[in-house]
Amino acid sequence: MSDSHRAAAHSKNPDFDLENNPNNTIRRVIAVVSGKGGVGKSMVTSLLATAMQHSGSKVGVLDADITGPSIPKLFGVQDQRPVPTEAGLLPVVSKQGMQVMSINVLLDDAESPVVWRGPILANTVKQFWTDVIWGDLDFMFLDMPPGTGDVPLTVFQSIPLDGIVIVTSPQDLVSMIVKKAVNMAKKMDIPIIGIVENMSHVICPDCGEMIKIFGDSVTEALALEWGIPFLGSLPIDPRLTELSDKGQIESAAIDYLDQAIIAMKKIPAKGEPETDTIAPAEETAPASAQGSTQEVTVKKIAIAAEGHYVCEHFGHCEGFNIYTTQNGAIIAQDFLANPGHKPGLLPNLLNDQGVHVVIAGGMGAGAIDIFNEKGIDVITGARGMVEQTIATYLDGKLLSTGSVCHDHQHAGDCGGH
Repeated sequence: MSDSHRAAAHSKNPDFDLENNPNNTIRRVIAVVSGKGGVGKSMVTSLLATAMQHSGSKVGVLDADITGPSIPKLFGVQDQRPVPTEAGLLPVVSKQGMQVMSINVLLDDAESPVVWRGPILANTVKQFWTDVIWGDLDFMFLDMPPGTGDVPLTVFQSIPLDGIVIVTSPQDLVSMIVKKAVNMAKKMDIPIIGIVENMSHVICPDCGEMIKIFGDSVTEALALEWGIPFLGSLPIDPRLTELSDKGQIESAAIDYLDQAIIAMKKIPAKGEPETDTIAPAEETAPASAQGSTQEVTVKKIAIAAEGHYVCEHFGHCEGFNIYTTQNGAIIAQDFLANPGHKPGLLPNLLNDQGVHVVIAGGMGAGAIDIFNEKGIDVITGARGMVEQTIATYLDGKLLSTGSVCHDHQHAGDCGGH
């Protein structure tokens, strides 16, 4: 969004300056909308977020569909709960590092209906923006409720969107309703990134014939008529259904949305530095927002572990004990299994988790270089039990020996080459 575009939005929207949590740096905010329900908007949201994550971006998903939340199920985090801190709520995190906030991870019973009036729904979405510690993100995707009601209106007025993606299906009736969403966005000076058509066809598993269940599509022609980019079509794909049901949507490897991904990458970041390398700096917030003059510092430390002990070789560890600390005190602890030691995989994985410090016995020079590029501190030469190591680090007494894995059988596998 250009400066003039933002200025116009500010002039029309008095709530546009809704402050984000001071711990957060969110460079691009994309809302995924639809004129009506049932067109697969949440699926498209999850696929866009996953594709950007696979491209190396740090991504979060804000589930703004309060009465029909499905994002937690898609990412397999429905049984997790956010961690409350003095600075705000820490979102739940999927196995592959996607940060998620949804009303369903706050409810004791995910099947309980949310029977709230419009203003309460809208204020809940606002709180997901102001009260959640998203940290350092390249992209945030908002899965919006269908239609043009209170919540979309509040988001358009309150959150600094960089654009919207509209999801539709081939039916003429849906296209008519989509026009309402297009007109709403234009009226409120919100850029339209483009249109995605879902459920465009199905491929017969026996003969390979393309079957257009809803008939010939007019979406691409309408996009051209409206002067809006057409970002691609999604078929009805049983593989995606299976991954969604299993909470494994991040494992989807598709090329249906390549044009949409290209469009996302062209969106300029807010306050973008000269380089695209984004360092996950320590997250700090003036605690005056919580009624104190003390500064609040949230940091994540990952220790390469083998059982209860610090692993000698970073790339060959069983997994990572990840500690979230606030002002030097541990407020949350998690374990991330090592998915394998492919070149560069682990440094990027820990970067996606928002880790600020990595501790290991030894580490390959390639992995150290990647961590340095991302602004993540590396401490090597650690020995002994993990619990004692984190305590020593928090006491400020853990020093790095600079231990680098060189000429041994693990040299090519210690996480970076």
